[in-house]
Amino acid sequence: QLQLVESGGGLVQPGGSLRLSCAASGFTLDYWVIGWFRQAPGKEREGVSCISRSGGSTNYADSVKGRFTISRDNAKNTVYLQMNSLKPEDTAIYYCAATRRLSTVQAMCDRGGDYWGQGTQVTVSS
Repeated sequence: QLQLVESGGGLVQPGGSLRLSCAASGFTLDYWVIGWFRQAPGKEREGVSCISRSGGSTNYADSVKGRFTISRDNAKNTVYLQMNSLKPEDTAIYYCAATRRLSTVQAMCDRGGDYWGQGTQVTVSS
């Protein structure tokens, strides 16, 4: 059974940092484009950052450029999202997703994946 499990969310003050992890089970991530998405209450889902199969290509939403970094460790079957300089507007449920159908990071961030995790809550508040 293909499964993605996010972890690392929590409550953090503005300006703080969190690192989210997306661990895969039931399949290996090597051949999958992976993305992080978020959805805040009353807002549409947003593609935050996506990474290619090799990790050589990445994509970021304008709202997180320079603050968030996506990476992957295929040996650990895990993708990470390092989030620095967090702002209250970063508050959302964060999901990771995987696709083999889409080949580019831009397409992944625009359209979403085929498999999704259950999400992890990130709250930025003082």
